[in-house]
Amino acid sequence: MLPAVDRALTRPRRRRLAAVAALAVLLAVGAAALLGLRTPAPGTTGAPADEFSADRAYEHVRTVAAETHVAGSPAAERARIHIEATLRGLGLGPEVQDTVATEAGQLSGGAGGATLARVRNVVARVPGTDPTGRVFLVAHYDSVQVGPGGNDDAAGTSALLEVARALRTGPRPRNDVVFVFTDAEEACLCGASAFASSHPLAEGGGVVLNLEARGSTGPVIMFETSLRNAGLVEVFGRAAPHPVGTSFAVEVYRLLPNDTDFTAFLDNGFTGLNAAYIDGAAIYHTPLDTPARVDRGSLQHHGENALALAREFGAVDLTELTAGGDATYFPLPGGLARYPGWLTMPLALLALAGVGVLAWAARRRGRATWRRLAAGFGLALVPVVVAPVGAQLLWAAVTAIRPGYATLLDPYRPLWYRLAVVALAVAVLFTWYALTRRRTGPAALAVGGFGVLAVLGVVLAFVAPGGAYLATLPALAGVLGGLVALAVPRDGPWAVVAVTAAAAVGVLLLLPTVVLLFPALGMAMGGVAALFTVLLGLAALPVVDLLHPAAGGQRGMAALRARRAGAVPALAATLGTVLFAGVGLAVDRFDAAHPVPTQLMYALDTDTGTARWLSDETDPQPWTDQYVDGPARIGDQFPALGDEERRAGPAQPAPLPPPRLDPLADNTEAGVRTLRVRLVPQRQVRLASLHVDPATATVVEARVAGRPIRVGGPTPFGVVFHAPPPEGIEIELRLRATTPGAPVRLRAMDASDGLAALPGFRPRPPGVGIVGSHDSELVAVAHTYQM
Repeated sequence: MLPAVDRALTRPRRRRLAAVAALAVLLAVGAAALLGLRTPAPGTTGAPADEFSADRAYEHVRTVAAETHVAGSPAAERARIHIEATLRGLGLGPEVQDTVATEAGQLSGGAGGATLARVRNVVARVPGTDPTGRVFLVAHYDSVQVGPGGNDDAAGTSALLEVARALRTGPRPRNDVVFVFTDAEEACLCGASAFASSHPLAEGGGVVLNLEARGSTGPVIMFETSLRNAGLVEVFGRAAPHPVGTSFAVEVYRLLPNDTDFTAFLDNGFTGLNAAYIDGAAIYHTPLDTPARVDRGSLQHHGENALALAREFGAVDLTELTAGGDATYFPLPGGLARYPGWLTMPLALLALAGVGVLAWAARRRGRATWRRLAAGFGLALVPVVVAPVGAQLLWAAVTAIRPGYATLLDPYRPLWYRLAVVALAVAVLFTWYALTRRRTGPAALAVGGFGVLAVLGVVLAFVAPGGAYLATLPALAGVLGGLVALAVPRDGPWAVVAVTAAAAVGVLLLLPTVVLLFPALGMAMGGVAALFTVLLGLAALPVVDLLHPAAGGQRGMAALRARRAGAVPALAATLGTVLFAGVGLAVDRFDAAHPVPTQLMYALDTDTGTARWLSDETDPQPWTDQYVDGPARIGDQFPALGDEERRAGPAQPAPLPPPRLDPLADNTEAGVRTLRVRLVPQRQVRLASLHVDPATATVVEARVAGRPIRVGGPTPFGVVFHAPPPEGIEIELRLRATTPGAPVRLRAMDASDGLAALPGFRPRPPGVGIVGSHDSELVAVAHTYQM
């Protein structure tokens, strides 16, 4: 049996120097890759007039997000007036689209039928000189009900106001540029749906650039595109000054249960790009999302890219943008790499064939046998499985120590936990390699690692083509590096150069992916980042081998010392895992500035005069636990809130009036009863709903505010209306009674926000916060009417 050192791709005479040099190169490449993800320096108020300035935009953030401004509230009206006044001051002549619209996407809100809202979109157009189409710059100006929305989406709104100002300082664009500030995004995407489906400027579609935020800091990522995106991506890559985006992000986003205003535009045939910054997600949708928490570097990134893209899309022939198919693209230092999507499968198959050629060459050169090569491939799957499982177990242990993390998208200070996951993945890889290297051989393990990457590339080419490059290109680089290393003297420098250059490709592609996956998926899915860390390690196995001493021919104490030396990297990574996790627990403590999130709401049934506290927390925090005691389902009493099991506890009834249901018309023909009513809130509310008791009638047709809405489906008929006007909502129902002539039971509910005035409520102490949920702090009042 050949000694292990003879089964290696490289055998440098000065092994330690080669290892240090290779690691230095990879560290430099990694640093360059991460520097490409930095946000730009914020522009000052003294920046040239034709440039974007985060400081100028921030003044708008302070106004728009001065207070919580949920759709339909007086505060939202104040934000809208500011937007209108700013645009009017730029000479753009804004208009308000005041209408009722239905939901977009999958955010039904538990209505069991349809969700609607009264929306007031602000629209302004910069007319083009010779239009080939229209470019739409979109952001929503409403906030959630519990926070002022400094980042989500006052930052996007304010960035567009600054873009509009800068755009007006230069020559008019060729194409129309339309600024759309949408309403009721948080409720139901209804503002975007109203504009995209019915506004005259939306006729014929166009290119949409949507600005969002799901956090408070970090680079702006172009994370979603329309189909046939090659032309769009080409413009993004050449025009955006800081193009951070990856076709893999598009694949990931499609798997997540999320929608933005961009969804409504896609549903109505538009093309375009969706961008957001997503780090710092602990404050997302909470009272902490204030103007002070807006990272001006992220704001600058948003605005610089949006301004440059508005100018570029405003100048090109928009009719040619969808001529091609999808593109594969990813960030590299200094720009965005991209190639046609049709190359995905050929490259994946080429990588797979290349691994076969490398395996044949390694066997011919005596570096491995077919048996060892097969073992190398099988063994390479071990860290691919063990590291993600270990990362999930690590986070389960952390959340057991700190249960408050369970309701956060990410910890407030996640860096140390992210480092712990990476260190754990490295520890798994190094331990696996130390245990398998001598028996299987470095060359067989390296070829096996490249084989796993190549097979994964083929799988991704089928199921997620935009992400295949993450496995295919490192595998191809590894094959080329391995073939060069086999062709040159092993004890010279070129073999080390070859495998280091190949590993650098893996670092360039996979390190930014690992860094971006953490904020994209949160620590609860840290196993995904661990998986890609292991893939990076597999791409760099020949360099990893340099960290181990040459082990061929040692016996006795020499062999023992070699094994001990080989265990040092694994032990160091394991120690790093424990250290980083421990520092994370020590540093990221809940306090007044970083409160533990809790969720509570209140429901009053005026039929019985009883009230209950409700919480979505499955394991309530101590503060919540004083209000709720056991599980309950409230779907029958409050159908608009859904029928999920919640924690509930008795509450004192508050003197709150239910919504009034006024009959307007009632007639029956051919067994179908047409009932027209008006649902009128009796207090300032965020939403109102009406549900028909399925035991008394089946709805066959319905109209709300004059608009037909869908009926049928697996749940009883109901409608939820956000931002209802004070005069109420007219609802027309055509229904068949279960018992002819018997009355129909209608359950009316409305909901406001804020628990402070309720009897029995004790304010949250410092260190206790509010979960970023659309139901947090909700006060629901319901009543049954028979008609």
